[in-house]
Amino acid sequence: MKKLLLVFAVFAMTFTTYAQIETPQPSPFSKLEQKVGLTDVTVEYSRPSVKGRTIFGDLEPFGGVWRTGANKNTIITFSDDVTIAGQDVKAGSYAMFTKLNSAKQWDVMFYSDTENWGVPANWDDSKVVATAKVDVMEIPFSVETMSIDINNITTSGGTIDIIWEKSYVGVPFTVPTDKTVTASIDKIMAGPSANDYYASAVYFLNAGKDISKAKMWMDKAMSMIEKPGFWQLRQQSLIYAAAGNKKEAIRIAKESMAAAKEAGNQNYVKQNMESLKEWGAM
Repeated sequence: MKKLLLVFAVFAMTFTTYAQIETPQPSPFSKLEQKVGLTDVTVEYSRPSVKGRTIFGDLEPFGGVWRTGANKNTIITFSDDVTIAGQDVKAGSYAMFTKLNSAKQWDVMFYSDTENWGVPANWDDSKVVATAKVDVMEIPFSVETMSIDINNITTSGGTIDIIWEKSYVGVPFTVPTDKTVTASIDKIMAGPSANDYYASAVYFLNAGKDISKAKMWMDKAMSMIEKPGFWQLRQQSLIYAAAGNKKEAIRIAKESMAAAKEAGNQNYVKQNMESLKEWGAM
């Protein structure tokens, strides 16, 4: 019996050892992360190799659609809205498929459904958010392993470069750097917003910092808000109370409580009632 158990133990150990063996993938996974202007661009794909074969026109026939890589479809992700070959594309992730029209011209398509193993069995043209018609350049040497890269980078764009065997294509895209920076400049130059003043005032109140500054910032915030919310009025009343102006704190707390009642927020009604009692108003 002991010998039999020993045999089973050895068998189990051997099976476990073989089960843990890891071998190289024929088309290894790659992930490219590139900042273009202020936009993050990420490409995730598997990289097949030539291995003595003729790729375009044979392994990948002309007239067919190629997954632009191996294994699961290649996925490109943009953190901002971009423009690809003159077509607007929303921020998000897209599968890249390539229609190999000929040795001279390809269509690189950006497809909204990224959950495919290879080309979708049921192709849906409505999911193509952009198509870049690109000329194929023949390079004077052979690239063994397929590569996708982001090159020709400027503050406003770049190219998605696909290179394999003796073929190269570049897909131009632009990013909204100027729009983003200009909006940021306009905001800074216009001065703090109501939210900036409000958040600063509340922070100073909760941190026990200069309450006169907190009051000044809160008053500024309220003057910029057309109809302050009950939660904002609540914070303003607390700041006035901390600044020693109980009369005004009571008035604002009553306004906050009325607005909270109208909104059906009993928690803020209760908080205001407690403060009013503390300040001698009830």
